[in-house]
Amino acid sequence: MPKTTPHEPAAAPGGARLRWKRLMAVEAGEWRPLGWSFSYFFALLCSYYIVRPMRDEMGIAGGVEHLQWLFSGTFLVMLAAVPCFGWVARRFAPHRFLPWIYYFFIADLLLFFVLFRSHLTHAYVARAFFIWASVFNLFIVSVFWSFMADIFSNAQARRLFGVIAAGGTAGALAGPALTTLLVLPLGPTNLLLVSAGFLAWAVVCTHRLVAWRRPAAAHAEAEGLGPADPPADPPMGGGVLAGVRLVFQSPYLAGICLLMLLFATLATFLYFQQAHLVRAHFADPARRTALFAAMDLAVNALTLVTQVFLTGRIVKRCGLAWSLAAVPLLLAAGFLALGFASSLWVLVAVQVLRRAGNYAVMRPGREMLYVVLGKEEKYKAKNFIDTVVYRGGDAASAWVYAGMQALGLSAAGIALAAMPLACAWGWLAYKLGQRQERIAAGAAERRWGR
Repeated sequence: MPKTTPHEPAAAPGGARLRWKRLMAVEAGEWRPLGWSFSYFFALLCSYYIVRPMRDEMGIAGGVEHLQWLFSGTFLVMLAAVPCFGWVARRFAPHRFLPWIYYFFIADLLLFFVLFRSHLTHAYVARAFFIWASVFNLFIVSVFWSFMADIFSNAQARRLFGVIAAGGTAGALAGPALTTLLVLPLGPTNLLLVSAGFLAWAVVCTHRLVAWRRPAAAHAEAEGLGPADPPADPPMGGGVLAGVRLVFQSPYLAGICLLMLLFATLATFLYFQQAHLVRAHFADPARRTALFAAMDLAVNALTLVTQVFLTGRIVKRCGLAWSLAAVPLLLAAGFLALGFASSLWVLVAVQVLRRAGNYAVMRPGREMLYVVLGKEEKYKAKNFIDTVVYRGGDAASAWVYAGMQALGLSAAGIALAAMPLACAWGWLAYKLGQRQERIAAGAAERRWGR
């Protein structure tokens, strides 16, 4: 048995946790909320990624030449959803309305389960499901990050958001894996029930985080680290369209709005190129679905490692500004490559790297922009930007892409036209990151009376 020397102490019982703390930058008292947040995001994205391959296949089956209509339909549904969300947020505290949002989507999944098993016209149900899944994805993720920005401080967000985002990536890995494993024995329609089960677990996680949040907020107030929430956690009040007003009143929020528009535009351009190239290469729907699932697995495996071990360190070493700008600048290089070699496999490589970079670095960094803002901005303005602005950018850019094609512009030409937009996206991201750091520094100075 090896012996220890005076300079070589025996391993402490908490040695394993200490090693994980060094790797993941987690402080004492943060493991429990981090675990519940990780599990919460895992459940949400696992639920979505179980149904995502069905959504993508239905989009192609309905005709790629009609995709812009589905994107426009999604935008119109988002326009209707925002005032509904504003009405709910005005009358109920976040910890009360969050579970009911998930109950609503669980009910939707059960409804589609019944519709898919019925003898109604499949094409119409498929189009409705494509639109619903697009709304479902954005809404549940937007509300999740609003909650995270509300319960964690700016310093905690910089250290923990990458790890929390990894929970979503793990869920995005588990979702396609479960779909591949269960689709033959259960059938695609029955997977909707599995998706609903993961949403039910997200509700449990929400309650556990609310239970942790109140004593943590009270301790923060006692230590002079920030105000605690009132015991009753009252509703936010304000108008049903307060999120829209807040965006147009704040240059900072307007900048985030433009950031989202550029992101949506470039993502849509790539999505349309992907749809056309995949259809040209594969006539069999099963092979198309398999390619989409393989891309999801590659993206999420690469993202998971980066989020757990690198995201927090990248933000700490490079700063939020450069962390936000990195992915747009890399995408500009990707569009340049597509301009000279517009092939399916070049596009697949660009998509995988873009999505992995977005999930691992850009998305956590973008959520950090909201941590320094008030509750209404975190929920109402953020929800408006993440849903209506995002899907509005999708719809507008879908028609722009169709117009470019109608004018005879090739896929390579569209890629080269998109490259300056990616550069503009990178510049704006850098400026917003600098602004967030200044707001956070000013808040810290006011807190300590400097």
